[in-house]
Amino acid sequence: MSDAPVPVSLLPDTAVVDDDDVNVGGVSLHELAAEYGTPLFVYDEATMRTRAREAAAGFDDGVAYATKAFLCGAVARLITDEGLRLDVATGGELDLALRSGVPAGRIIVHGNNKSSDELEGAVALGVHRLVVDNFNELDHLATLTSRARPIDCLVRVTPGVEAHTHEFVRTGQEDTKFGFSLASGDARRAITLLRGIPGVTLHGLHTHIGSQIFEEIGYRKTMEILADFVRHDDFDELCIGGGLGVAYVEGESAPSITEWAAAVRDAARHSGLDPAVRLLAEPGRAVVAQAALTLYRVGAVKPVEARVYMAVDGGMSDNPRPVLYGSGYEAFDVGAPRARRPQRVRLVGKHCESGDVLIDEADLPESTGVGSLIATPVTGAYGYSMASNYNRVPRPPVIFVANGHAREVLRRESFDDLARLEV
Repeated sequence: MSDAPVPVSLLPDTAVVDDDDVNVGGVSLHELAAEYGTPLFVYDEATMRTRAREAAAGFDDGVAYATKAFLCGAVARLITDEGLRLDVATGGELDLALRSGVPAGRIIVHGNNKSSDELEGAVALGVHRLVVDNFNELDHLATLTSRARPIDCLVRVTPGVEAHTHEFVRTGQEDTKFGFSLASGDARRAITLLRGIPGVTLHGLHTHIGSQIFEEIGYRKTMEILADFVRHDDFDELCIGGGLGVAYVEGESAPSITEWAAAVRDAARHSGLDPAVRLLAEPGRAVVAQAALTLYRVGAVKPVEARVYMAVDGGMSDNPRPVLYGSGYEAFDVGAPRARRPQRVRLVGKHCESGDVLIDEADLPESTGVGSLIATPVTGAYGYSMASNYNRVPRPPVIFVANGHAREVLRRESFDDLARLEV
């Protein structure tokens, strides 16, 4: 952290910073807060479209957006308009994708514990790919498919690569709940069994080594391992998964989607992989994270002996990542975005938890206090999608901005919404 103004590189692509306001997509953040209230998620459509186009151009046909990062009808339609498919991991995500008008043939179904309904639905719908994760699922699949009820599959494998990231989001190592191990022989056994099931077409392998990864070396090593493993399989697809990191705070940097794709292709080429094999990926965070920021209103400032606490009207219910992973964020005062930030505070939420901390040491201007409009950038991924109603707090609305216009794509929850399941 430093007392310098927030780095513009963390803001959405269309952000324009003035002395007393920030415009995103040609729309004033002050005006958005006045119209829709706070907390508020603001997404820049142009940033999402640019990142989606990068992914479509960098990888082959079949590259998908990982909807767990953030899914609503508007984002599903925007992403598919830009040429990506959708990767879903639950029946709920599949349902929303279909409700949004996305054809089943543009959906990839994941999950380490798919229910009977989820498996049966994937087969009946004829999704683009079903990613098989375990032997129990494989056995169930054998009872559902036939030459009259076919399904196209990938096998999820664990390549034994440990990504340099938080332990809760590493998934490529041997000790994981996901996929079949290459080293133990389970992956080869699964491939053999799947090839013997009538109606199953096995296209190749899928893997995912973790999330918020800043270094290309893990992807290069993974591609080398996969290419060697399938050398004699005559597969036509390999999917490297997602997990590409993004910068959240000053001083962080990550490869672009274009650079990531180039590194994967380079590793495949040097590994001698057949050039006809489609190279796929499933970016999520890298597509939507920087596209959004969250607006809060400061409600209380409390100096204590050790520090100053500054409380806003949201918190761990709309951004649980700091509590779950110790994730870092920046903050800035929308009324003074170019000002230096010498005031160091602990930015906290309104929940009844001491751990409800958004930023442990946030740097803000001296003028920031009660009533100030605060923004935390790079909140487009795993904010709303992981949001909760803890303490019966309604989830914020989501606003898309583009070309000087704002549209509400998810309204603010009401107390009536929170009570709708009472019987």
